[in-house]
Amino acid sequence: MPSIFTKIINGEIPCYKIAEDENYIAFLDIFPLKKGHTLVVPKKEIDYMFDLDSETYQGLMLFTKKISEAIRVTYPCNRIGMAVIGLEVPHAHIHLVPINTMNDMNFANDKLTYSKEEFIECAENIKRNL
Repeated sequence: MPSIFTKIINGEIPCYKIAEDENYIAFLDIFPLKKGHTLVVPKKEIDYMFDLDSETYQGLMLFTKKISEAIRVTYPCNRIGMAVIGLEVPHAHIHLVPINTMNDMNFANDKLTYSKEEFIECAENIKRNL
């Protein structure tokens, strides 16, 4: 059964897309820790990040770097936190979160809520800085 991310990649489920190429996609997390919280996903459906072949893994890291730079310009912060947890969706993915303190990256924190219009604006703002 395809993961929710595969359904997003295939266009079966909408997302707030930041960027996409033939191998990777980046879109806003709909349960964000901070404004600009983005998921970066390989299109190849592999459950565990470290099971990705080396070429896909390295490409994912380069794609992630490009996205993180755009987020940091859009939402100035001390760092862009990067997390690979992988328990919530069985499809390798990276969380990119603008952070100023360690606590900003705590996934036990309450998630933020935004309107559809606010998500669209956030995605468009990041895209402009790619």
